[in-house]
Amino acid sequence: MEDISCSIKHGNSLDRLKRIEGQVKGIVRMVEQDKYCIDIINQISAVKGALNQVALLILQNHVESCVSEAVKNADEQEKEEKIEEFIDTVKKFVK
Repeated sequence: MEDISCSIKHGNSLDRLKRIEGQVKGIVRMVEQDKYCIDIINQISAVKGALNQVALLILQNHVESCVSEAVKNADEQEKEEKIEEFIDTVKKFVK
């Protein structure tokens, strides 16, 4: 589900994702160059942490814009849908 107002704040997330993309490319090079396994795992761990932070940032932006807007201005059904969507997303994230 795409909402134009929800995508406005994704600039910072996009910058972070591009940095993560660079980190992943670095990991690929490490594997190709047969680097020490523990060093590779440490880099993978760093990427996982960075991805979690981006996900939390996007989730926060979603709550502050989309969910908040729906709660203030939407009809009851849309409010329930946004809240249910948010809860489902959090459940997926914490798995």
